[in-house]
Amino acid sequence: MLKPLTSLALAVGLTLGAGPALADPAPKMKKGNETIKKYCTGDYLTYCGNLAPEDPALEQCFEKNWDKLSENCRRAIDAYAGSGAGKKGK
Repeated sequence: MLKPLTSLALAVGLTLGAGPALADPAPKMKKGNETIKKYCTGDYLTYCGNLAPEDPALEQCFEKNWDKLSENCRRAIDAYAGSGAGKKGK
């Protein structure tokens, strides 16, 4: 069973919804956020695009659709979670 993807919604929300005026206070997290944005935007639009990036239900949507997510997106989430920013996706 899939463990909660703690902070994933925040990461996706920050990368998909943040404008250029928003300064990123944690440069280390920026790389993870950019990786998630790069590899998960299509999956977000396909499976969870009906949810706003800041919607708390986004994390549950990614969990529900875990097996449908692209391999690259799952890897990006696992890498982000493994970096200490959240928990592992599997």
